[in-house]
Amino acid sequence: MKLCPACHHSFDRPDWACPQCAAVPVERGGFPSFAPELAAQNDGFDPELFQRYAQVEADNFWFVARNELLKREMLRHFPKPAKILEIGCGTGFVLQGIRTTYPEATLSGSDIFTEGLGFAAQRVPSAQLLQMDATAIPFREEFDLIGSFDVLEHIDDDTRALAQIRDALKPGGGVIFTVPQHPKLWSRMDEYAHHKRRYTRAELLEKMTGVGFEVEYVTSFVSLLLPAMWASRVMQRNAPPAADGMDDGLRINPVLNNLFGGMMRVERALMGAGLTFPAGGSLLVIGRKRT
Repeated sequence: MKLCPACHHSFDRPDWACPQCAAVPVERGGFPSFAPELAAQNDGFDPELFQRYAQVEADNFWFVARNELLKREMLRHFPKPAKILEIGCGTGFVLQGIRTTYPEATLSGSDIFTEGLGFAAQRVPSAQLLQMDATAIPFREEFDLIGSFDVLEHIDDDTRALAQIRDALKPGGGVIFTVPQHPKLWSRMDEYAHHKRRYTRAELLEKMTGVGFEVEYVTSFVSLLLPAMWASRVMQRNAPPAADGMDDGLRINPVLNNLFGGMMRVERALMGAGLTFPAGGSLLVIGRKRT
């Protein structure tokens, strides 16, 4: 069901015109906009990064490895979801992977910024895209599966976002999240990306169960590369800022990119054999709405 932001009436129709109060969302950048004031001013992310991400995602080992891991775990836990929402879809790189994984599903994507949605529309023209605030989701019991990938750490009130995600799921619906892990790995890259936090495993699981999720699966990833990440963070703390002010972690030597990509393939193979990792640069959690 859709939820009218103006009068909070729930309704089921193809457009967004509320049958109770006739309110319709404004458009921003050609997309329905439910929080236009936040699209214009928000410290959770720098929208200028979308262009940069769109240029590197398809070749960067981390983005590619995360997509491959998500595909396997989504199919393993959620074989045939009919309706899927990705919150914080950005440029649509993951959304494109979800479309390939579930070609028959009704697919929606959202972001607080419309700058990324233009890229997403090009990558996944069949997806329904909208601008919204993850702490005020205009749906109730609508989706079989909701994913949010390295987004929760950008949200001040992540507990409220988790509760809104729960409410947007059908009974028994599932969630899949990835977040950066280990507060001690905090670095200039986190600041550059406008992160609010890096999570501990206990923190994320406690917040999820607290709002009504049952956790089905949890593992760290980017685990074999954790020593290299730790060393990189230590060197960053002792190094002067980059001359051009850029410290986004996206620039990587092609040889290292291939090497790290190979290590991530080994890691996925170990996870496919049933191994889970207790520590790593990132955390993946799968859960279901408690009924």
